[in-house]
This record gives sequence, C-alpha cells and structure tokens, in this order.
Amino acid sequence: MAFEFTDTNFKETVLDAKGLQVVDFWAEWCGPCRMITPIIEQLATEYEGKALIGKVNVDHNPDTSFKYGVRSIPTILIIKDGEVVDKHVGATTKAALQAKIDAHLS
Repeated sequence: MAFEFTDTNFKETVLDAKGLQVVDFWAEWCGPCRMITPIIEQLATEYEGKALIGKVNVDHNPDTSFKYGVRSIPTILIIKDGEVVDKHVGATTKAALQAKIDAHLS
C-alpha cells in the first residue's frame, strides 16, 4: 500500500531520508489522479524495500504542495537523498513511471 506523506512527516520521511522516494500529489476530486491511484499502489508493493512510494493529498497538506510549486495534479516527484531528480505532471502509464524509477535506482 502506498505510504501517506503529510506536511507533518514529509521532512522526516522524504527530505531527511536516504534512498529513493516517489511522491504522488493528488486530490480525491481529481479524475486523472484517481486513474493513476492503482498504478501508484502497485508500484508501492513492487518496489517495497527499494523505494518509498506514496501520496500527498494536496487538499490536506497545502504546505508541502506549495513548497514544491504543485499547481496541476497529479504531479509525481522522484526524490533521491532529499533532492528532486525527476518530475512528471499529468496522468501517465505504469511502464513510464517504472522507467523513471529504475533510472534513479541504479
């Protein structure tokens, strides 16, 4: 299951953490966000132990969303060792996300 990032835990679980984190900024009312939710859930399971994959609800966590300039959702950030190394805005495919994640795992 995808991890739930919040304004409260983001610094500890993403910025101060080593390794790779994939952060999906989303909202319940967003159609494209709902379309990629199953993909995010699958990737969270498949990459368990290799990358922390989770979601930030932009309606409940405005500080983190603002800090990263999230204006359109879904926005997916790939963060490695506390630094944003890749970004995707809009719906995408599982294969495209896997390729981005794999590129930063090596």
